[in-house]
Amino acid sequence: MAGEKILVAEDEKKIRELLTLYLKKEGFVVYEAKNGKEALAIFEQKSIDAVILDVMMPEYDGWSVLKRMRKTSNLPVLMLTAREEEEDKLFGFELGVDDYVTKPFSVKEVVARVKALLKRGKDKDRDQKMEYRELTVNILEHEARLGTEKLTLTPKEFDLLILFLENKNQALPRERILDRVWGYDYYGDLRTVDTHVKRLRKKLGDVGEHILTVRGIGYRLEEE
Repeated sequence: MAGEKILVAEDEKKIRELLTLYLKKEGFVVYEAKNGKEALAIFEQKSIDAVILDVMMPEYDGWSVLKRMRKTSNLPVLMLTAREEEEDKLFGFELGVDDYVTKPFSVKEVVARVKALLKRGKDKDRDQKMEYRELTVNILEHEARLGTEKLTLTPKEFDLLILFLENKNQALPRERILDRVWGYDYYGDLRTVDTHVKRLRKKLGDVGEHILTVRGIGYRLEEE
C-alpha cells in the first residue's frame, strides 16, 4: 500500500495533523484539506486512492463533498463524525460512505480501517480469491474450501468469514461485526454474532481455532 494517496479532510488542525503523521509513517502520500472546498479541489486535481472525510467542515460539509465525489468516483471513503445517531449513519451509507468512525477515536484504528478499505478494493479488482492457512475463499463464486473439502456456509457465515479475512489481527467489536454483516438497520441482539461465530468456528475445524475471543470486545482472527 506504500505510495497510495490519501486525502484527509478535517477542519480540526490537531486531528488532521495527527492522522497525516500516522498515515505517512505507514508509507502513504497524504494531502490535507481544512474545509470542503479545499477537499474537492484536491480530489479533482490529484489521483486519490481513499478519503478520510469529516462531516462537519466549513465551506462545504462532508455530505456535500461526498455527493460531489460520488458523481464521478467510487473510491473508498471513511467518514469522521461526532454524531452517533442511527439516522446519520443510514443517511451516510445511502450516499456511499464505506465506513464510519465516531469521535473521539483511535488514530491507529482509523489507519487500520483505511488499509482494510483499500485492500477490499484491490481484492475486488483482482480474482476475488483469499487464502488463509488451509482455507481458500472465492468471493465471486461464493465458495469456501478447507483443503479440498468444500464448506457449506450460510450467507451470513460466509460474510462473517470475509470480514475476518479482511481484518486479520484486528480486534473486531461485536457492534461493528453486527453492522458490517447484518447491516446498520438490523436491530437484533449482539448474541447473534456469538452464535454465528460459534457455528463458523465449528465448520472451519482447526482453522476456526484461530478466531480468538477478545474479552469485553469481540473477536480477532490471528495473523498467519
